[in-house]
Amino acid sequence: MNILIGKFKEVLFAVLPITTIVLLLNFTLTPLDTYLLIRFLLGAILIITGLSIFLFGADIGVGPIGALMGASLTKSNKAWIIGVAGLILGFFISIAEPDLHILAGQVNSVTSGMTSKHSIVIVVSIGIAVMLSIGLLRIVYNIALRKMLTIFYLLIFAAAFFTSSEFLAISFDASGATTGAMTVPFILALGLGVSSFKSGVASEEDSFGLVAIASSGAILSVIIMSILSKSDKITGSLEIDAVYSTSIIEPFLKKSPTIAAEVFFALLPLLVLFISLQIIYLRLSRKSFFSILKGLLYTFAGLVLFLTGVNAGFMEVGSAVGYGVASLGGKWIIVLVGFILGLVVILAEPALYVLTNQIEEVTSGFIRKKIIVFALSIGVAFAVALSMLRIVVPGIQLWHYLLPGYIVSIALTYFVPKLFVGIAFDSGGVASGPMTATFILAFAQGAAQAIEGADVLIDGFGVIAMVALTPLIALQVLGLIFKRQTAKGGE
Repeated sequence: MNILIGKFKEVLFAVLPITTIVLLLNFTLTPLDTYLLIRFLLGAILIITGLSIFLFGADIGVGPIGALMGASLTKSNKAWIIGVAGLILGFFISIAEPDLHILAGQVNSVTSGMTSKHSIVIVVSIGIAVMLSIGLLRIVYNIALRKMLTIFYLLIFAAAFFTSSEFLAISFDASGATTGAMTVPFILALGLGVSSFKSGVASEEDSFGLVAIASSGAILSVIIMSILSKSDKITGSLEIDAVYSTSIIEPFLKKSPTIAAEVFFALLPLLVLFISLQIIYLRLSRKSFFSILKGLLYTFAGLVLFLTGVNAGFMEVGSAVGYGVASLGGKWIIVLVGFILGLVVILAEPALYVLTNQIEEVTSGFIRKKIIVFALSIGVAFAVALSMLRIVVPGIQLWHYLLPGYIVSIALTYFVPKLFVGIAFDSGGVASGPMTATFILAFAQGAAQAIEGADVLIDGFGVIAMVALTPLIALQVLGLIFKRQTAKGGE
């Protein structure tokens, strides 16, 4: 109970900033309808409660399962078993990721079904599965992370020349959305489990980077889908006046069963695999076995509450605030508001705390949680601000940010400590979680709808991609600072 209360306090202080900012905007620049404001506040309560329960459940349920599976795979001493297991686990954990379904649903809605939700979910899940398998084999064969990332992103940008601006934005957004509240704890624990039981190499460097490799598969798979399907231009719009329900409770009641089903199917493969391993191989004590099952139950309840709060309480407010601020006339206001929202939205991402806790644990407290959170907040703030700038300045395209951004990110991997390379690229997936996939993406789409000359599909999407990019640079710069301070200390 003390641990749960501690999680609640941590989450409360994380969610309060974005709630306060929206309330300030409501009473100053963009007054919201009463029913929207009440739904937002109810959503905040559900987010705080749900995120607290989820983090508690992830600690005692999802994390241990991933670590046990990783350790079991390595003990087999057969690379092909690890590779095949990576394919299976990657596909099932990705296809049931709630964040991916949120993004795919938004793409389907904005394009009026031209790009179906199911096609996005399946294609991205295949890409994640292939890359997760490759990522696990990288750990086994001790291949440098920086070399693999260089190769993968060269392939991505080579393929990007053959796809449209619309699909480019969707593909990079899919990368961020896939690494959400469900997949990140499991993939991190899986990587830690494999690296911990591999002999001869320090596990610190191998404990991170698996999320980064897996997420690159989402980008490649969507780009390849657009090329093979010969899809060229797709169009989209967001009817701001038609999307809101005037009921306060109805959206929560309507969305919660769907969300509960999605979360249930997200956890089901883990549950089945864990029980199978327990019967065949693990043979955990009765106490340990039921402790993990209890953790999965907490994870289920927490995610349902969290995602219901985000979808029913935050998403519509995001688009309404974006549309309202962009309609004020001053282009730079939307950029400033975007920066402020980006600064605090990362604090409410559930996977952030899973990653930072693992960083502290693996480095024995050498890299403090607060420093990582601060660097990520600054990175995401600039990401959202630059995304708003792209909306208000028609000449700026997404690749103008992504190409130099990833060139800098990859170049930095050859200068920073290896541990920071994995942490930085994993943090990109962590930063672009459910809060970004809903509130910030809705905010960007609302702004794009309000500004003349902007395109909801081209300019509204892409913000998740930016949020996934800037932490790569921010945390690697932090790595350079640590490297310099360590060198001075040695002198």
